[in-house]
Amino acid sequence: MAVLAVLAVIGATVLVLRARTWPEAVGLPTPSWTPAPSPAPTAQASPALMTVHVLGAVHQPGLVELPTGSRVWDALAAAGGLTDQADPAELNLAGPLWDGCQIIVGTRSEPRGEVRGGLSGGSVEPGLAGGATSGTIDLNSATAQQLESLPGIGPVTAAAILAWRSQHGRFTTVAELQEVDGIGPKTYAQLVPYVRV
Repeated sequence: MAVLAVLAVIGATVLVLRARTWPEAVGLPTPSWTPAPSPAPTAQASPALMTVHVLGAVHQPGLVELPTGSRVWDALAAAGGLTDQADPAELNLAGPLWDGCQIIVGTRSEPRGEVRGGLSGGSVEPGLAGGATSGTIDLNSATAQQLESLPGIGPVTAAAILAWRSQHGRFTTVAELQEVDGIGPKTYAQLVPYVRV
């Protein structure tokens, strides 16, 4: 009997111990972490565009939009490329372009390729190769020294420009430079960005 009583006490103790709820271990508080807001994406500046008019022996003549700093060859490619009849020999294919200029591509029968002006106001496109002028020169008031500062113009051609001006009174358009002795299509294309009337 005594043995049974001891066994009953031991069994009851085991049951009580099993049924007892032990407190859960208290862990360290989990830090509440919020990611830092990612910076708003900055809008990438799109390259400045210019509009150029391409005429003559190209597959798709008309207006083309090009990134600033493009060359004559880029404009011809944007206009669909040269036709079989094209003769671009008078064009400087590596020549720089400016907004509003016009490119004429000659043909074998009429090789008259040129790049014409189109500057508004008196500004010169930055970065154009050529003379060291910082602004445009008025053809109707320029001195021989000012004319000689232009790309491709030496003393003889400067004198020819002054003689043309004396004979005709004044330049009414920049294109009239092509009537001056010694100014061919290549020189004219170099001069256009730097002169005005």
